[in-house]
Amino acid sequence: MNKLLPCVAAATAATLAALTGCGPGASTGGDSGRTTVTLWMYPVIKDGAVGKKFWTEAEADFEKSHPSVDLTIELQTFDKRDAQISAALAANSGPDIVLVTPDQAATYRNVRGLLPVDEAVKDQKDSFYPATLDAATFDGELYGVPLFQNINTTAYNTKIFKAAGLGLPKTWDDVRTAAPVLAKKGIAVMDYAGSPEQTLNLSFYPLLWQAGGRVFTEDGKDIAFDSDAGLAALQFLVDLKKLGGLPPDVATDGPKVEGAPIAAGKVGLRATTSLPELKQLRAALGKENVALGQPLKGAVQATYGNPGLLALTSINKKENRNAAYQVLSYLTSAEHQKALNAAAGNFPTRTDVGIPGDGPDFATMSEALKSANPGEPSPAARQVMGALAPNIQAALRGDLTPKEALTRAAREARGIVERSAPR
Repeated sequence: MNKLLPCVAAATAATLAALTGCGPGASTGGDSGRTTVTLWMYPVIKDGAVGKKFWTEAEADFEKSHPSVDLTIELQTFDKRDAQISAALAANSGPDIVLVTPDQAATYRNVRGLLPVDEAVKDQKDSFYPATLDAATFDGELYGVPLFQNINTTAYNTKIFKAAGLGLPKTWDDVRTAAPVLAKKGIAVMDYAGSPEQTLNLSFYPLLWQAGGRVFTEDGKDIAFDSDAGLAALQFLVDLKKLGGLPPDVATDGPKVEGAPIAAGKVGLRATTSLPELKQLRAALGKENVALGQPLKGAVQATYGNPGLLALTSINKKENRNAAYQVLSYLTSAEHQKALNAAAGNFPTRTDVGIPGDGPDFATMSEALKSANPGEPSPAARQVMGALAPNIQAALRGDLTPKEALTRAAREARGIVERSAPR
């Protein structure tokens, strides 16, 4: 029987009963005598039908080689993922294993929602890229096994730049130079998703890192985005807006490619583009008109590329621990990563797995991994985004200067960081 269930749990305390029914959590015994392990998986594979088939087969393949374990993979959506997971942990009902990002791992670990997983990969750690393990390591313990890597880099509408007699912008200075030239033609030089619904990891933070800045201080005890580098990054955006270098609705634009100005040929470049998004751009603009390049360079070259982590929640019980370790080990194995990356277009976290394709696009993405920042894991990461994003939006609207926006955001964010510190 197919146990792969589409299940979108509610995110409030009022619907925790629904969460309980959706995610049964760890259990043993029963008539079958098999150990049950539940995993919440999110849309790693963009095509829903392909994803459902892939994870159904993954369940069956795992159980064939591990007959004493009953694995149930429940497909979730990204909508309200943080609230959904938090509610499940608070109710002690939900998945044994969940797919999270490094900053989510830091957050849930801080509230004792995750358990270490070193034991699951104790004989395989040398096979993982060190940076992917570092992103999930806190106080010397591993809190997530890296399943895949995402990477984003610059995509260009080459037709636009060629028609304007411009080279493809590779630096901030190049972008500034091209902005007024293209604006005269009614074209924005760069796309940007200013809506607070977009994660800052894919909008403002890459610019902050390119400016040489950080979101948090090295020790994680304070925020650092209100630095000179942070001001330079936000001023760069505001200056582009004034030059006509960003789309008119940049303050409220979301991350979607389809239906966006860049898909309509009204934008020259997209600074954070994944392989699935590249495919969408080529479908809209013509394969011959879209090229992939390296991340933009300000003071330094940087982009966002992070591992997806399979984390073990505190819902998992001791009697299920070994079964959960087996699931973690199996799904992050070289063989399974190769299959997943082929289906999803992601990149491996293991050195014994090759990139999921040939050709210049995969070569470019692989090179971009060298400039990838996995984000800055912190228990306060998501809340700090919530404080910063609307202030960036206000600066793009012209309601605040960049300095005012960062000062206001920093005041709120420092309170968040202080309250989130372990006690």
